[in-house]
Amino acid sequence: MAFLLDGKPLGVGVPFTVGDINYSANFLILSTADEKTALGITEVADPIVYDNRFYWNDGTAKALDDVNATDENGNPILGNDGNQLVILGVKSVLKAEEKQTAKSLLDVYDWQVVRKAEKGTALDSAVVTYRDGIRTAYTTRKTEIDNCADTAALVTLYGATEKDGVFTPNMTQYPNDPYRLTV
Repeated sequence: MAFLLDGKPLGVGVPFTVGDINYSANFLILSTADEKTALGITEVADPIVYDNRFYWNDGTAKALDDVNATDENGNPILGNDGNQLVILGVKSVLKAEEKQTAKSLLDVYDWQVVRKAEKGTALDSAVVTYRDGIRTAYTTRKTEIDNCADTAALVTLYGATEKDGVFTPNMTQYPNDPYRLTV
């Protein structure tokens, strides 16, 4: 909960002054509702925080699909190259993030691919399996994103399901690196 004094926020754990009286940092935690009310302190609900991957700050869902950029009159906005500018939707942004994630996972063992190309040295079979798993997971994750019909489905996809106290991600996971310790 948040607290206001004369319409201004009071920080919990922060000392404050009312009139000529200084109050300790723990006053808001230890005082009763009546003591707070007597000073003019009101308690308000914390503001709702929305996941900015899917929602604007006011809770409005972001567009899932790409849209052509237009001006206030509905005319297409063109780039310097004369092509239509496109405003990326949530799905395109998430798929671009997945592409970057897959790339960063593959980058770790690119040295083996280069060594094979330059010297003919075989790739470690565990690394080949791992890299194939990354590509498969990446393709599957893009499909999972594309298959979401609405924002709620995307939120669910990026969440986890709890069973018997164990949380399992709803989205296909990238494989574990065969040579990194997992916790």
